[in-house]
Amino acid sequence: MLGIIQVLNNNCAIVDLGQGRQALVKGRGVAYQKRKGDSLDPERIEKVMYLATKESQQNLAFLLKDIPINIVTTTYEIVDNAKSKYHYQVADFVYVTLADHINGMYKHLQSNTYQKTPVPDMQEQYPTEYQIAAEGLRIINSNLKVYFPKDEIKSIALHFINGRSEGDDDDAVSENESSQLTTDLNDLVQSILQKNMVLRNGSNQNFYDRLMIHLGYLADRLARHEPANERAIIKIEEEMRQSYPHSYEIAHEIYSAICQELDADLGINEELYLLIHIQRIIDEKEHESDLKAERY
Repeated sequence: MLGIIQVLNNNCAIVDLGQGRQALVKGRGVAYQKRKGDSLDPERIEKVMYLATKESQQNLAFLLKDIPINIVTTTYEIVDNAKSKYHYQVADFVYVTLADHINGMYKHLQSNTYQKTPVPDMQEQYPTEYQIAAEGLRIINSNLKVYFPKDEIKSIALHFINGRSEGDDDDAVSENESSQLTTDLNDLVQSILQKNMVLRNGSNQNFYDRLMIHLGYLADRLARHEPANERAIIKIEEEMRQSYPHSYEIAHEIYSAICQELDADLGINEELYLLIHIQRIIDEKEHESDLKAERY
Protein backbone atom coordinates (compact mmCIF):
# COMPACT_ATOMS: atom_id res chain seq x y z
CA MET A 1 0.00 0.00 0.00
CA LEU A 2 1.13 3.56 -0.73
CA GLY A 3 0.98 6.30 1.89
CA ILE A 4 -0.65 9.60 0.92
CA ILE A 5 1.39 12.77 1.29
CA GLN A 6 -1.29 15.06 -0.16
CA VAL A 7 -4.75 14.53 -1.64
CA LEU A 8 -5.18 16.79 -4.67
CA ASN A 9 -8.70 15.70 -5.57
CA ASN A 10 -10.78 12.51 -5.65
CA ASN A 11 -8.78 11.19 -8.59
CA CYS A 12 -5.27 12.36 -7.83
CA ALA A 13 -2.78 12.34 -4.96
CA ILE A 14 0.91 12.61 -4.12
CA VAL A 15 2.23 9.42 -2.52
CA ASP A 16 5.33 8.35 -0.63
CA LEU A 17 7.42 5.69 -2.35
CA GLY A 18 9.97 5.47 0.47
CA GLN A 19 13.58 6.67 0.71
CA GLY A 20 12.56 10.24 -0.02
CA ARG A 21 10.88 9.33 -3.31
CA GLN A 22 7.45 10.60 -4.32
CA ALA A 23 5.02 10.13 -7.18
CA LEU A 24 1.92 11.82 -8.55
CA VAL A 25 -0.77 9.15 -9.08
CA LYS A 26 -4.08 9.26 -10.93
CA GLY A 27 -7.04 6.92 -10.98
CA ARG A 28 -10.81 7.23 -10.93
CA GLY A 29 -11.80 7.72 -7.27
CA VAL A 30 -8.35 6.63 -6.09
CA ALA A 31 -8.26 9.28 -3.34
CA TYR A 32 -11.96 9.50 -2.60
CA GLN A 33 -12.55 10.16 1.12
CA LYS A 34 -8.80 9.76 1.75
CA ARG A 35 -6.58 11.94 3.92
CA LYS A 36 -2.89 12.54 4.44
CA GLY A 37 -1.35 9.41 5.96
CA ASP A 38 -3.99 7.06 4.57
CA SER A 39 -3.04 4.26 2.19
CA LEU A 40 -4.01 3.94 -1.46
CA ASP A 41 -4.90 0.72 -3.18
CA PRO A 42 -2.32 0.25 -5.99
CA GLU A 43 -4.88 -1.62 -8.08
CA ARG A 44 -6.94 1.58 -8.43
CA ILE A 45 -4.01 3.60 -9.78
CA GLU A 46 -4.17 4.15 -13.53
CA LYS A 47 -1.13 6.41 -14.01
CA VAL A 48 2.05 7.00 -11.99
CA MET A 49 4.25 10.06 -12.61
CA TYR A 50 7.46 9.90 -10.63
CA LEU A 51 8.82 12.99 -8.90
CA ALA A 52 12.41 11.88 -9.23
CA THR A 53 14.16 14.96 -7.87
CA LYS A 54 13.68 17.50 -5.10
CA GLU A 55 13.31 20.13 -7.81
CA SER A 56 10.38 18.30 -9.42
CA GLN A 57 8.70 17.96 -6.01
CA GLN A 58 9.20 21.67 -5.31
CA ASN A 59 7.95 22.58 -8.79
CA LEU A 60 4.76 20.63 -8.21
CA ALA A 61 4.09 22.49 -4.97
CA PHE A 62 4.78 25.79 -6.74
CA LEU A 63 2.47 25.02 -9.65
CA LEU A 64 -0.40 23.91 -7.45
CA LYS A 65 -0.56 27.41 -5.95
CA ASP A 66 -1.98 29.09 -9.05
CA ILE A 67 -2.57 26.52 -11.82
CA PRO A 68 -5.57 24.14 -11.84
CA ILE A 69 -4.74 20.59 -10.80
CA ASN A 70 -6.02 19.06 -14.05
CA ILE A 71 -3.57 21.21 -16.04
CA VAL A 72 -0.71 20.38 -13.68
CA THR A 73 -1.33 16.63 -13.87
CA THR A 74 -1.70 16.86 -17.64
CA THR A 75 1.71 18.55 -17.85
CA TYR A 76 3.33 15.85 -15.75
CA GLU A 77 1.71 13.19 -17.91
CA ILE A 78 3.13 14.76 -21.08
CA VAL A 79 6.65 14.99 -19.65
CA ASP A 80 6.41 11.49 -18.19
CA ASN A 81 5.38 10.16 -21.60
CA ALA A 82 8.44 11.79 -23.18
CA LYS A 83 10.72 10.26 -20.56
CA SER A 84 9.26 6.76 -20.48
CA LYS A 85 8.40 6.24 -24.15
CA TYR A 86 11.20 8.18 -25.83
CA HIS A 87 13.82 8.16 -23.05
CA TYR A 88 13.90 11.93 -23.53
CA GLN A 89 15.52 13.75 -20.63
CA VAL A 90 14.48 17.32 -19.87
CA ALA A 91 15.44 19.87 -17.24
CA ASP A 92 13.01 20.18 -14.35
CA PHE A 93 12.08 23.75 -15.29
CA VAL A 94 10.09 22.34 -18.23
CA TYR A 95 7.36 21.26 -15.80
CA VAL A 96 6.89 24.92 -14.85
CA THR A 97 7.16 26.47 -18.31
CA LEU A 98 4.98 23.88 -20.03
CA ALA A 99 2.26 23.98 -17.35
CA ASP A 100 2.24 27.77 -17.51
CA HIS A 101 1.97 27.66 -21.30
CA ILE A 102 -0.91 25.16 -21.29
CA ASN A 103 -2.73 27.20 -18.65
CA GLY A 104 -2.31 30.38 -20.69
CA MET A 105 -3.51 28.78 -23.90
CA TYR A 106 -6.46 27.19 -22.13
CA LYS A 107 -7.54 30.64 -20.88
CA HIS A 108 -7.20 32.07 -24.40
CA LEU A 109 -9.38 29.30 -25.81
CA GLN A 110 -12.01 29.82 -23.13
CA SER A 111 -12.12 33.57 -23.79
CA ASN A 112 -11.97 33.23 -27.59
CA THR A 113 -8.71 35.20 -27.72
CA TYR A 114 -6.51 32.39 -29.01
CA GLN A 115 -4.08 33.32 -31.78
CA LYS A 116 -1.83 31.07 -33.82
CA THR A 117 1.74 30.83 -32.68
CA PRO A 118 4.46 32.53 -34.78
CA VAL A 119 6.91 29.74 -33.92
CA PRO A 120 8.41 28.49 -37.21
CA ASP A 121 7.95 24.85 -38.21
CA MET A 122 11.12 22.96 -37.25
CA GLN A 123 9.80 19.40 -37.57
CA GLU A 124 12.53 18.33 -39.99
CA GLN A 125 15.25 19.34 -37.53
CA TYR A 126 13.46 17.98 -34.42
CA PRO A 127 11.25 15.02 -35.38
CA THR A 128 11.35 13.40 -31.91
CA GLU A 129 10.30 16.60 -30.15
CA TYR A 130 7.44 17.07 -32.60
CA GLN A 131 6.25 13.50 -32.08
CA ILE A 132 6.33 14.07 -28.30
CA ALA A 133 4.40 17.32 -28.79
CA ALA A 134 1.80 15.67 -31.04
CA GLU A 135 1.15 13.04 -28.39
CA GLY A 136 1.13 15.78 -25.78
CA LEU A 137 -1.56 17.62 -27.70
CA ARG A 138 -3.73 14.48 -27.69
CA ILE A 139 -3.22 14.17 -23.93
CA ILE A 140 -4.24 17.82 -23.44
CA ASN A 141 -7.39 17.55 -25.52
CA SER A 142 -8.39 14.27 -23.86
CA ASN A 143 -7.72 15.34 -20.28
CA LEU A 144 -9.02 18.91 -20.46
CA LYS A 145 -11.95 18.19 -22.81
CA VAL A 146 -10.91 21.03 -25.11
CA TYR A 147 -9.61 21.34 -28.65
CA PHE A 148 -6.12 22.77 -28.81
CA PRO A 149 -5.38 23.44 -32.52
CA LYS A 150 -2.67 21.36 -34.20
CA ASP A 151 -0.66 24.56 -34.52
CA GLU A 152 0.08 24.20 -30.79
CA ILE A 153 2.35 21.24 -31.57
CA LYS A 154 5.05 23.72 -32.57
CA SER A 155 4.84 25.56 -29.25
CA ILE A 156 4.81 22.38 -27.17
CA ALA A 157 7.78 21.01 -29.13
CA LEU A 158 9.71 24.20 -28.41
CA HIS A 159 9.54 23.52 -24.66
CA PHE A 160 11.23 20.17 -25.18
CA ILE A 161 13.77 21.57 -27.64
CA ASN A 162 14.74 24.27 -25.15
CA GLY A 163 14.64 22.01 -22.12
CA ARG A 164 16.50 18.93 -23.29
CA SER A 165 19.02 17.83 -20.68
CA GLU A 166 22.14 15.88 -21.54
CA GLY A 167 23.63 16.02 -18.04
CA ASP A 168 23.45 13.47 -15.23
CA ASP A 169 21.23 14.61 -12.35
CA ASP A 170 23.46 12.71 -9.96
CA ASP A 171 26.62 14.68 -10.80
CA ALA A 172 28.32 15.79 -7.62
CA VAL A 173 28.26 19.49 -6.93
CA SER A 174 29.12 21.50 -3.87
CA GLU A 175 25.99 22.70 -2.10
CA ASN A 176 27.86 25.78 -0.94
CA GLU A 177 29.05 26.53 -4.46
CA SER A 178 25.55 26.23 -5.91
CA SER A 179 24.01 28.26 -3.07
CA GLN A 180 26.55 31.05 -3.39
CA LEU A 181 26.15 31.18 -7.16
CA THR A 182 22.37 31.36 -6.78
CA THR A 183 22.77 34.27 -4.34
CA ASP A 184 25.19 36.08 -6.66
CA LEU A 185 22.88 35.60 -9.65
CA ASN A 186 19.80 36.79 -7.78
CA ASP A 187 21.58 39.85 -6.40
CA LEU A 188 22.96 40.79 -9.80
CA VAL A 189 19.68 40.30 -11.69
CA GLN A 190 17.55 42.04 -9.07
CA SER A 191 19.88 45.05 -9.01
CA ILE A 192 19.46 45.44 -12.78
CA LEU A 193 15.69 44.97 -12.55
CA GLN A 194 15.46 47.61 -9.81
CA LYS A 195 17.58 50.03 -11.83
CA ASN A 196 15.09 49.61 -14.67
CA MET A 197 12.14 50.02 -12.26
CA VAL A 198 11.03 46.42 -12.71
CA LEU A 199 9.68 45.51 -9.30
CA ARG A 200 7.71 42.56 -7.95
CA ASN A 201 4.06 43.46 -7.35
CA GLY A 202 0.63 41.90 -7.11
CA SER A 203 0.08 41.73 -10.86
CA ASN A 204 3.44 40.29 -11.90
CA GLN A 205 4.49 38.25 -8.86
CA ASN A 206 3.92 34.86 -10.51
CA PHE A 207 6.03 35.76 -13.54
CA TYR A 208 8.67 37.37 -11.32
CA ASP A 209 8.88 34.21 -9.21
CA ARG A 210 9.21 32.11 -12.36
CA LEU A 211 12.25 34.15 -13.33
CA MET A 212 13.76 33.43 -9.91
CA ILE A 213 13.13 29.71 -10.43
CA HIS A 214 14.82 29.94 -13.81
CA LEU A 215 17.84 31.62 -12.22
CA GLY A 216 18.01 28.82 -9.65
CA TYR A 217 18.25 26.21 -12.41
CA LEU A 218 20.77 28.34 -14.26
CA ALA A 219 22.94 28.60 -11.14
CA ASP A 220 22.75 24.84 -10.63
CA ARG A 221 23.78 24.20 -14.24
CA LEU A 222 26.70 26.61 -13.97
CA ALA A 223 27.82 25.06 -10.68
CA ARG A 224 27.75 21.61 -12.27
CA HIS A 225 29.64 22.97 -15.30
CA GLU A 226 27.02 21.44 -17.55
CA PRO A 227 27.06 22.51 -21.22
CA ALA A 228 24.34 24.89 -22.34
CA ASN A 229 21.66 23.86 -24.81
CA GLU A 230 23.23 24.94 -28.10
CA ARG A 231 20.20 24.30 -30.27
CA ALA A 232 20.00 27.69 -31.94
CA ILE A 233 16.58 29.32 -32.27
CA ILE A 234 17.83 32.56 -33.80
CA LYS A 235 14.71 33.31 -35.86
CA ILE A 236 12.52 33.35 -32.77
CA GLU A 237 14.98 35.53 -30.88
CA GLU A 238 15.07 38.08 -33.70
CA GLU A 239 11.27 38.29 -33.83
CA MET A 240 11.08 38.71 -30.06
CA ARG A 241 13.79 41.40 -30.15
CA GLN A 242 11.90 43.42 -32.75
CA SER A 243 8.55 43.00 -31.02
CA TYR A 244 9.69 43.81 -27.48
CA PRO A 245 12.64 46.21 -27.68
CA HIS A 246 12.46 47.41 -24.08
CA SER A 247 12.36 43.87 -22.72
CA TYR A 248 15.28 43.01 -24.96
CA GLU A 249 17.37 45.89 -23.62
CA ILE A 250 16.88 44.71 -20.04
CA ALA A 251 17.46 41.04 -20.93
CA HIS A 252 20.63 41.93 -22.86
CA GLU A 253 21.93 43.95 -19.92
CA ILE A 254 21.32 41.02 -17.57
CA TYR A 255 22.87 38.52 -19.98
CA SER A 256 25.98 40.65 -20.48
CA ALA A 257 26.38 41.31 -16.76
CA ILE A 258 26.20 37.61 -15.88
CA CYS A 259 28.74 36.73 -18.56
CA GLN A 260 31.15 39.46 -17.52
CA GLU A 261 30.79 39.75 -13.76
CA LEU A 262 30.37 36.03 -13.03
CA ASP A 263 32.63 34.88 -15.87
CA ALA A 264 29.88 32.49 -16.99
CA ASP A 265 29.25 30.78 -20.32
CA LEU A 266 25.47 31.00 -20.64
CA GLY A 267 25.05 29.60 -24.13
CA ILE A 268 23.48 31.08 -27.21
CA ASN A 269 19.81 30.78 -26.17
CA GLU A 270 19.90 32.10 -22.61
CA GLU A 271 19.31 35.68 -23.72
CA LEU A 272 16.06 34.59 -25.38
CA TYR A 273 14.88 32.87 -22.20
CA LEU A 274 15.63 36.01 -20.19
CA LEU A 275 13.83 38.16 -22.75
CA ILE A 276 10.70 36.03 -22.51
CA HIS A 277 10.69 36.21 -18.71
CA ILE A 278 11.23 40.00 -18.70
CA GLN A 279 8.51 40.62 -21.26
CA ARG A 280 6.00 38.73 -19.18
CA ILE A 281 6.98 40.57 -16.00
CA ILE A 282 6.68 44.07 -17.46
CA ASP A 283 3.88 43.11 -19.90
CA GLU A 284 5.42 45.13 -22.72
CA LYS A 285 2.97 45.61 -25.56
CA GLU A 286 3.88 44.43 -29.00
CA HIS A 287 6.09 46.72 -31.00
CA GLU A 288 5.66 45.66 -34.60
CA SER A 289 4.02 42.23 -34.78
CA ASP A 290 1.41 40.01 -33.19
CA LEU A 291 4.02 37.86 -31.48
CA LYS A 292 2.85 36.82 -28.01
CA ALA A 293 5.50 35.90 -25.47
CA GLU A 294 3.09 33.77 -23.47
CA ARG A 295 3.06 31.27 -26.33
CA TYR A 296 6.38 30.03 -25.05
